[in-house]
Amino acid sequence: MTIVDYGNEFHISFGYDSYFKSKVADVKLLPEYKWMFKEKYWRIPSQYDMEVKLLGQKYRAHMIHADQMAAETTGEIAPLPELDMTVGLLAALKGTLMHYQEQGVAQGLQLKKFINGDEPGLGKTFQAIATLVAADLRGEAVFPALIICPSTIKINWQREWEKFSSKKAMVLSDKTLNTWHIYWKTGVCQVFIVNYESLKKFFVQSMPKKGKDAKSKDIVMRDSINLYNSVVIDELHRCKDPSTLQSKLCIRIGLGKNYRIGLTGTPVKNKPADLWPQLAIIGQLHKFGDKKQFLDRYCEGGRGANNLRELNYLLNKHCFFRREKKDVLSDLPEKQRQTILCEITTRPEYERVKQDLLTWLRQNGFTNGQIDKKMRGEALVKMNALRRISARGKLNEVQEFAQEIIDAGEKLVLFCNLHEIVDEVKRLFPSAMTVTGNDSLEIRQQHIDSFQNDPKKQLIICNIQAGKEGITLTASSRVAFIEYPWTYADSVQCEDRCHRKGQTNNVMCTYFLGQNTIDERVFELIMEKKDMANTITGGTDSMEMSIVDRISTLFNEL
Repeated sequence: MTIVDYGNEFHISFGYDSYFKSKVADVKLLPEYKWMFKEKYWRIPSQYDMEVKLLGQKYRAHMIHADQMAAETTGEIAPLPELDMTVGLLAALKGTLMHYQEQGVAQGLQLKKFINGDEPGLGKTFQAIATLVAADLRGEAVFPALIICPSTIKINWQREWEKFSSKKAMVLSDKTLNTWHIYWKTGVCQVFIVNYESLKKFFVQSMPKKGKDAKSKDIVMRDSINLYNSVVIDELHRCKDPSTLQSKLCIRIGLGKNYRIGLTGTPVKNKPADLWPQLAIIGQLHKFGDKKQFLDRYCEGGRGANNLRELNYLLNKHCFFRREKKDVLSDLPEKQRQTILCEITTRPEYERVKQDLLTWLRQNGFTNGQIDKKMRGEALVKMNALRRISARGKLNEVQEFAQEIIDAGEKLVLFCNLHEIVDEVKRLFPSAMTVTGNDSLEIRQQHIDSFQNDPKKQLIICNIQAGKEGITLTASSRVAFIEYPWTYADSVQCEDRCHRKGQTNNVMCTYFLGQNTIDERVFELIMEKKDMANTITGGTDSMEMSIVDRISTLFNEL
């Protein structure tokens, strides 16, 4: 629980835990309480300070006095520097840096420990490679380098290193579990690539005993992590939860590295608190105080958000930069969106399951949008059941739409969420390529290459989780969603597989929505503007919506 004293009123907020219901009940005993639905806090007038303090004592609340907080520190964000070694770097690279990419490399060389938050499609991978190559040319110790990335893009990272530089890269595997360091010592490889899920296998010697909450400092790491001089963490936002093992291991692996580079187009997907673990991983949290000071200053203790203009200014001053395509790729055509309302063929089944959900909601008394942690998960399962039924009911119109594009000689990228939908579309279009969790990394890459280079391969079906990151599908300017993610940030990630550097056509993104279904309401919610993320990162749209928390209003009009 966090209680912020603003002088004339208190703001009380808390997350979902085993005491959630009792906290709600106790807050409702306070005089003149008011639930601020949009901001997610309870407001209590200041004259009830004794009652509020007793409540805080009961739950050991984190007390913050807003009137003691310093005024926001803001200023002009300096333009990124120019690269002063362009000729030498260009000779060492096999590709050509665009001007904004040169500036990104120049800033990286100055900062050394930083987050490149460029919008997806602007070449963060290339900039990271160029930064380490440039540092190497200046005589800095950066190799061997470790790349930590999602499993789906390990092969892509390997190919990018060998495409753009003379450095050799290898993907760590079970065969090289204990011998990979020999490849460095013999000069065979300078770059090593590993996915998040394999960090423990390759770099942990022992974990604390079961039942003990493992802190990063309690994990005994192998000495081999000290061999690396730099680390690049791709999709760094995956480490926004400090309690996960992958976040703890990334912190340990980054310690002592000359360069720590985080890459993410969506550093803030939900709230400012997402940032502090990422800052800790790149070794820059101290620029904002410690964890407690960061949460107090920018997160109202943890769940809220405040002083965001200052946070944006200090991020850009110390360890972060972000550019958007509309600002640096003037020749990149615009991206457009359209929705197609479908009369689903599964209507009877949909209505039956919807009524079951409405009955469940009423029986559990969801009247104010508040759902405890256990019920929240159950609600999500029930909502996903509705989305699955709607997805199956849209396939006739999807088939007609896809066939028209194929008949016109164009290519199409189709995004789905469920494997059963992927399988059904594959049955309708047997020659289609796929990028799914069921495909091996080698098969995925073969399918991507075929789609990009073979005019006869006109359709590729992507599972959202497998296809939203790290791949390029610019052979197509048509993207369609049979199903779509729960967050706007993930929707943009999917769209930008086509809308990125190298695209020469206007990208049209089509969303199939089941008419009079959950699709319409969820789509409306995830497309809402994300002002908080704008203020923090300077970006346009990357804030995750907490849709399940708004479940009681989600069905008001259904």
